[in-house]
Amino acid sequence: MHTIAGWHIDMEFLEDDSHTKSAALLRLSDGAELRSHGQSKRHPSDPEQQLVGEEIAAARALNDLARQLLDKASGEISTSTHRESHLRQ
Repeated sequence: MHTIAGWHIDMEFLEDDSHTKSAALLRLSDGAELRSHGQSKRHPSDPEQQLVGEEIAAARALNDLARQLLDKASGEISTSTHRESHLRQ
């Protein structure tokens, strides 16, 4: 039997002339919510490219979400097997 599952990540940005901050929220099917943040800073000599700042800040937030998901899964494996689990990114 195949099961279709899906997750959605909400990503928000806060920007000024040289900084972009991102906030990500992932809601899992078990009711858990994982939150993360990322940021980017534009060098004064770089051209203003809003999308690039968002991409960098989002990538950093998503990297943190990935780490959190691995930590959560590792804890669940350890709980069910009664052995320490080591998951790598």
